[in-house]
Amino acid sequence: MATRSFVSTPFGMAATSQKTKSTKLAGKKIIQILPALNHGGVERGTVEMAEAIINAGGHAVVISNGGLLESKLARIGAEHIKLPVHSKNPFKILANRRNVKTLLASIKPDLVHIRSRAPAWSALTPATKLNIPVVTTIHGRFKASSFLKKIYNGIMVKSDHVIAISNYVENLVRQQFPQTAEKMTVIHRGVDVDLFNPQAVSPHRVINMSDHLVIPDGVPVVMLPARPTAWKGMDVLIQAMGMIKHKNFLLLLVGAGDGSQDLQNDLIKKIERADIMGKTRLTPSITDMPAGLMLADVVVMPSTTPEPFGRVAVEASAMGCPVVAFNHGGATESIVHGVTGWLADPVDPASLAQAVDNALSLKKKQRQKLALEARSYVEKKFTSDLMCQSTIDIYLKLI
Repeated sequence: MATRSFVSTPFGMAATSQKTKSTKLAGKKIIQILPALNHGGVERGTVEMAEAIINAGGHAVVISNGGLLESKLARIGAEHIKLPVHSKNPFKILANRRNVKTLLASIKPDLVHIRSRAPAWSALTPATKLNIPVVTTIHGRFKASSFLKKIYNGIMVKSDHVIAISNYVENLVRQQFPQTAEKMTVIHRGVDVDLFNPQAVSPHRVINMSDHLVIPDGVPVVMLPARPTAWKGMDVLIQAMGMIKHKNFLLLLVGAGDGSQDLQNDLIKKIERADIMGKTRLTPSITDMPAGLMLADVVVMPSTTPEPFGRVAVEASAMGCPVVAFNHGGATESIVHGVTGWLADPVDPASLAQAVDNALSLKKKQRQKLALEARSYVEKKFTSDLMCQSTIDIYLKLI
């Protein structure tokens, strides 16, 4: 297995978060609305927020088109109501508005939290007509390519308060809708530092993951965990790794194995051109990400288009793993260059290669120091508990 698997990491005294219990939202009903409940940052954040609402004494309701995380909502005691609020069809939106208004009149929530544009077109008007406070969270890049797209985006800034998941996203919103500045707050997405904690990952889990990924002993692992889409920068990373092929490594493109056959064939051609065929593997996505990150010597997030935030970076940092990303978007907020990782010149394979080479060249003591710094940085700024408590504070101001 990879060199990091059983290297002792200096986290014995590391602080871990506790699920905060309070009565801040005692008796309050909070509805969150999002398109669906399959795996993703928005979906995980919704579930985390539902749990925080319950832990604060409130009643958590989620409206979506359903998905894999419905069962998790049920386990934590949240209520889920299935509606096709993911739809952009104008006729379905009109039907959704009627249904949402009926639900809101029945449930009588104290606040509605909308997490995407399509649901906002279905839910904001009914909530406003019923005088229910509305919070919206902008998770994406929020760029308008046309006048109609700006109108479509604009629904998200008509709420009583707007949350941006990074300073980068906030700046994009302010450029298009400057009037939003006074009612907008940046709340970075958070990571569960109990789940993403090297001390919480058993050797058995690491061995199973190593066997699953077929990782040879003693080979440094460079990992890119991402959805199989072009803008995640898999091709740029392949080109960069071809520049340091004199070093021993295994490049794992985790998630690329879920992509279309055309995408995989294209990546294989690029791997052949970079002359790293024997050092690169395309794999499907993995379910035990903490164990997967334990096997990585460096995690790379080479997104060619700026990430709105980039949750992978903080998850890897929480595990004490060096992170390399391009110096744009949310990565500039989650990585401290030269301290918790490296920021390469945007979309420059040579600069990316140098940054990855730097990470692979760390000595044991340097790696341990970086691990402590990275973990500490996440605990100070990017925990799910901090994200949830900051959001609850906004709820209370509006209620």
